[in-house]
Order: sequence, then structure tokens, then C-alpha cells
Amino acid sequence: MTKAQRLLSFLQSGATATPNQISGMFGIANPSATVTQLRREGNCIYATRAKLKDGRSVTKYLLGTPSKELVAYATETGFFSA
Repeated sequence: MTKAQRLLSFLQSGATATPNQISGMFGIANPSATVTQLRREGNCIYATRAKLKDGRSVTKYLLGTPSKELVAYATETGFFSA
């Protein structure tokens, strides 16, 4: 199983992860590039802003279900065309 597949499995479990957590847990040097790769493979991974206990703002990634609006937009723009 690749590092990206391990990350996807982790997100599929309902967990969220920050870029630092992804680097530490999975040994992924560039978490945003890996998330982009997983998105291109058709996974709906959202990036949300969260505050840590010390007040710093970070990005958290989570796997979700695309909204009807997102699917409609992707269809209109040709994202789903073969």
C-alpha cells in the first residue's frame, strides 16, 4: 500500500488530518501535492480551516461527499467528460 493509499484509508475512516500530521504519520513530504493527487483520482477531499489549542490557524483535510452543486458545476464545465 502506498503512502497516498494509507492516507486515503485514514481519511475514509472519518478522521481529519493537518499537513503536519500527514507528514508525521505517513512520511509524506508534500501533503498538499498528495491531497491534490487523491482529488484528481476522484476523491472528494475538503480543506477546512481550524484553530489549534495554542490559537494557530491550520488546514485540516477531510473526506466528504460532494454537494449537488459541486457535481452540477463539474458536469457543466466538462470535468466529467471522457
